[in-house]
Amino acid sequence: MADQTTPSEVITPEEPAAERNGAAAVLSRRKLLGTAGAAGVVLGAAGAAVGYTTAPAQATPLTSLGAGRAMFHGKHQPGITEGLQARGHLIAFDLAAGAGRREAAALLRRWSATAERLMAGEPAAHDDTAVARDAGPSSLTITFGFGHGFFTRTGLEKQRPAALDPLPDFSSDRLDKARSNGDLWVQIGADDALVAFHALRAIQQDAGAAARVRWQMNGFNRSPGATAHPMTARNLMGQLDGTRNPKPADADFDERIFVPASGEPAWMANGSYAVVRRIRMLLDDWEKLAGAAQEDVIGRRKSDGAPLSGGAETTEMDLEKADDRGNYVVPINAHARISRPDQNGGAAMLRRPFSYHDGLDPDGTPDAGLLFVCWQADPLRGFVPVQRKLDRGDALSQFIRHEASGLFAVPGGAARGEYVGQRLLEG
Repeated sequence: MADQTTPSEVITPEEPAAERNGAAAVLSRRKLLGTAGAAGVVLGAAGAAVGYTTAPAQATPLTSLGAGRAMFHGKHQPGITEGLQARGHLIAFDLAAGAGRREAAALLRRWSATAERLMAGEPAAHDDTAVARDAGPSSLTITFGFGHGFFTRTGLEKQRPAALDPLPDFSSDRLDKARSNGDLWVQIGADDALVAFHALRAIQQDAGAAARVRWQMNGFNRSPGATAHPMTARNLMGQLDGTRNPKPADADFDERIFVPASGEPAWMANGSYAVVRRIRMLLDDWEKLAGAAQEDVIGRRKSDGAPLSGGAETTEMDLEKADDRGNYVVPINAHARISRPDQNGGAAMLRRPFSYHDGLDPDGTPDAGLLFVCWQADPLRGFVPVQRKLDRGDALSQFIRHEASGLFAVPGGAARGEYVGQRLLEG
């Protein structure tokens, strides 16, 4: 969060589709203004109810939000560098008893074909549920990864990357093993809830007898266009979250996030490693803190994300600045201070999470927080050193709890005519 991990400043390659669909969004707003002018007299005379029942054709046209499209084929899999999406599903599968390499290859072939169709806004090839029939692609992305156990189940232990060794234990972990890890992992994201759900059902149906669901988690982010201009998103603690996230324009971005084309094992070329953590936010305790106390925990202003040392959101934090009494303006245990790359040997990761809210516990405590997903070329140089540092003294740790965890090898993108993971399963 924060400057390089867990939830205080979570990945936001800007607000979701605001940049992806900038020109189209402007066009649609102009159209809407034109139709609003024509319909204004009717709405003024008859009220909002008439506007709702008589104007479905005047809704935002498909040329804006729904028309956004991510490409399935490419150097990298989709769902890594795209902006935050409004809806998401994370789902892990275990291969069924008796299923091995051949069944896994057939499953990845089915999943890849379905992902390509759905991301293009087309129905599934078989037994489509029609849930998304009226929608466009809505920037749908579907991403596939392999867990540690996948390689044992398929007899491919020699191809298992060293980077996929289990994560170390952290003292703050309260992990539910039933909601952690898995042989296969799928990330689904879209800017429309029905499009995301449609993809989820198609992936589940394609699994057939080859794999069974181990766990599923559902999340959300702010909807594209909900703010007047693109900005860093907020998490459920109300903090701007993602200010210092690595950006594709950075000279060392690919080096930090993706396995090099010459890397090992060869089938992971242009791939990445995803660390997935379900992080509950103890909101009842957090919300009892005064605003200034919350800012001290994070090290940034809640209003605009600027560091407590001064400036604007992207101003470099002055870690040495002190107040009149000689105390650091950014507290020594502030989350943003501890998680900075320059405080962790340059360790960095691309954070791309979803918030979640799964109702209330029996005692009324909200089950809400962050589905933290971060990407890096090597988790031992990305997530692990930062989390170790946070584990030793992060002020935010008393307001969060890590409840589930997973680490997955996500191969590079599939070329046309290939399926994801083909170079591993048929190599």
